[in-house]
This record gives sequence, structure tokens and C-alpha cells, in this order.
Amino acid sequence: MVKVAVVGLGKMGLSHLSMVRALPGVEVVGVVDATTYLLGVLKKYTGLQTYTSIDKLLAEQKPDAAVVATPSRLHYPMVKQLLEAGVAVFCEKPFTLSGAEGEELVELAAAKGLVTQVGYHNRFVGAFGEIKRLLDSGAIGTVTHGLAEAYGPVVLKPQGGTWRSKSNEGGGCLYDYAAHPLNLINWYLGEPVAVGGTVLNSVFSAEIDDEVSSTLYFPENRTVSVSVNWSDESVRKMTTRITLWGTGGRIFADRQEIQVYLREDTTIPEGYQAGWNVRYTTELTEQVDFYLRGEEYTAQLAHFVERVSTGATDGINTFSSAVVTDKLIERMIEDSGRGPSVRLSDAVITKEPVKRSLPARVRDAVRSGLKRVRALVSGRK
Repeated sequence: MVKVAVVGLGKMGLSHLSMVRALPGVEVVGVVDATTYLLGVLKKYTGLQTYTSIDKLLAEQKPDAAVVATPSRLHYPMVKQLLEAGVAVFCEKPFTLSGAEGEELVELAAAKGLVTQVGYHNRFVGAFGEIKRLLDSGAIGTVTHGLAEAYGPVVLKPQGGTWRSKSNEGGGCLYDYAAHPLNLINWYLGEPVAVGGTVLNSVFSAEIDDEVSSTLYFPENRTVSVSVNWSDESVRKMTTRITLWGTGGRIFADRQEIQVYLREDTTIPEGYQAGWNVRYTTELTEQVDFYLRGEEYTAQLAHFVERVSTGATDGINTFSSAVVTDKLIERMIEDSGRGPSVRLSDAVITKEPVKRSLPARVRDAVRSGLKRVRALVSGRK
């Protein structure tokens, strides 16, 4: 039996609590939150042990693992405290607001041999997982370009008052929305060598970004364009899309399906054919024990609990992989502060056409041709 504690009872915390309680072989030994009213209601109707701090939890309980779903700025100190107590940790994304702090937690967990995981649930979506499998098999050859997108109707008017609306607490479209497609690109292609042209734009928010655009540069002139907007009411809920072009074909995927075009001369994986192929997430997803919001949310917790029970420190979405995304976000923020490298107003613009010299043999041939044309015209006269 794996003893689990849940820290933070906001939207995601309550969701995680519901799912982890439904997993076989799990005992929830305590929940932690600063809201005493919420704890009182939860204890009355569920009988769970409730605590107002991690200190109080650890004084009475010895959990094997903890799920941390607090505001982003609290991840580092809370995760550190749990790791120091020998507790395996599942932490909601983004992992930390500092790559240096994230690396510190990676080293601490490794030193203690603890299982770690971060809640990038899209890696457990069937269609997105199929992209990884196809890329590893070489189905579309060498990836040359990509497009990472996410859109949703989150901020549709001026608002504030929560941690999600404050940049210093990890709020904003980049940390809360763009992190998902960025993490998928890191999974598929690794860490980019450079970032350029990043724009963090506010549509309705006063302190944070509502839309993100950028270009990620990978070795061998490969690029991925990033387009994310959480002030888009044209979509009903969060919509994440990945498109990858390669020398052997093209892949497009969202949560519902994966569309794959394969050239005849590329490596054709089993179950696919040259030309267009469509597979749906429903046929790519394994059954889970408890459905809430999507199979991927339960699947990631089941993966974490299974790793805790077996002591498998390697797995999907470890702290190490999440730090790559944290560092990428930091680089994008830094890049956005630089602005355009070259403005049109700074460029030298001339009204005269640019004169380009032709090779001598081409120039002589043109002159010779003009002479013959003139001779013919003169003869006709």
C-alpha cells in the first residue's frame, strides 16, 4: 500500500485527490491546505486527516509520496521540504520559477533516491504519445520544422485577484499555457540551442502575458514556431496542437487525433501506409481506473504511484525533464525583453534598385545577342 498526501486543494488539488483516492493500492494519509473552512468540510464528509501545514502533516504521518498542487511560487520550498523528509513528490507544472532552483531539487531527489514527477499530462494523451513513438521509429525522417500551439478562453476581460494574474507567482499565459506545448517539443526534439523573436503580449491582463509567440532553434537549422493565446474565445476549452514536418512526411496531432502523411520512400511503421493516415486518441489510450477530466490525468498519477511502489526513479516527466522546460521559459522571458534585433526603421532603404554584377561569360553572351538583334533589325529596315 502506497501512502500518499495531497498538498494544495485548489482546482487541480481537488482533482488529484479524487483520482488518487480511486487508484488501487493507495491510501491517502492526509491533505494540506491553508483554508481551514475547506479542510473542515473535507474532513466532515470524507473522514480524511487534514492539516494546515506540511510541518503538521509530517509530525503525524509518514507518507511515501505527496502530490503538490499549490501556486507555482510555493513549489520550490514545499517540494524541498518533502524531499528532505524522504517523500517522493508529484508536483504540478510548472515545476519551479527558476531553473537553478529546479536543478537543486533534481540533485536533492537523486541524492536520496526518490521518485519524482511533474504534471505535464499531455505526455499521457494517446495522440501526443504516438508522435513520440513515430519520431523514435524514424517515420517522418529528419524533422525540419515544427509548430507548437495552444489556445483557450481563459482571460476574456480585464481581471485580477488570484495568483494566476500575478507574474511573480508564476501566472500568465507563458507559464500556465505555453508550458504544455513547450514541454512536448522538449520531449520530441530535446533542448533548443537558441530562442528568438519572443513576444509576450497582454490582451486583457494588466500584469501578465495573454499570448506568446516565439521561435525555437535546434541543431541543423531546424526550427519550431510557438503560438499560444489564452484569450481566444473561438475555442471552447484548451486546445493544444503539434505539427511537425520532416524529410519523410508530416505529423499533426491534438488531443482528439493524430494525422500522419508518409512519403512512399520513408520508413512505414506497422499499422500505417504511404499517404494519409488518421488514428484517434480513443484507440491509442489505455483504460484507466477512474475518469475525471480526461484519462491522461489518472494515467499520470497511476504511473507515479507505480514508480513509487517499485522505486523506479526513471520514468515519464521526471524533475530532470521538467527543468528543461523551466529553463526554456526563462530564456523566452529574457529574449522578450530584448525586443526585435533589427527594426525596419533601422535598416538602410534606397530607392535605387540594387545592381548585381553578372559573370563575365554571361555578360558577353548577352552583349553578343543584343548585337545580332540590332543587326537583324537594321537589315529589315
